[in-house]
Amino acid sequence: MDLPAAALVALFAELTGVMFCAKDADGRYTEVNDAFVRRADRRDRSAVIGHRAGELFVPALAERYEEQDQRVLAEGRPLRHELELIRRVGGVPGWFLTTKVPVLAGDVPVGVVSVSEDLRSADETDPAMPALSRVVELVGRRLDDPPRVEEMATTAGMSTSALERRMRAVFGLAPTQFVLRARIDRARSLLTTSDLPLAEVAVACGFYDQPALTRQFARLAGETPGQFRRRAR
Repeated sequence: MDLPAAALVALFAELTGVMFCAKDADGRYTEVNDAFVRRADRRDRSAVIGHRAGELFVPALAERYEEQDQRVLAEGRPLRHELELIRRVGGVPGWFLTTKVPVLAGDVPVGVVSVSEDLRSADETDPAMPALSRVVELVGRRLDDPPRVEEMATTAGMSTSALERRMRAVFGLAPTQFVLRARIDRARSLLTTSDLPLAEVAVACGFYDQPALTRQFARLAGETPGQFRRRAR
């Protein structure tokens, strides 16, 4: 490893709210930080280095990670700001934004580096919060019929581009990602606090039907709504 790369790995090792990993073209982990080790529920880096995602994570999550990696390697382009529901230390799920970038040898992709940022809480003192609070309330009222970005911008009293900038600055999310997070959070709540059938949970959260909820929930959380409910109980 050359000096700049070694320095970057050392820097990422110090981060507690950002998971970092690097993989080779075969999908084996070559570098990870301690935050990633904890996420994988392993003792130390040696229990992760040299392994593939399928050896460390549940099948649905591993398949998603590997599909993302293959897309980055095949296209040679970054994958930016993917919203993911990742289980934190202690088993509590939390929202992260993941970015993956190809490692190139000349023009040939030979690996992938990835960072997943733990989404921060909104800063209540931010000047944009009064307007964005109206958007948050709108989304909360309309989870069964999610508002479009244009409606959210009108509620905030700003253009769609301004709404996008301010929501990314305050929440770390684009408006559509914010709505999706709110819908999945509502689904998680209903799955753990009620006995509603999955089809009714889906409708209450603005999904067309139960399969639509299942696909989106599994894509983000790595398990189906039914599996989530059984594990939570």
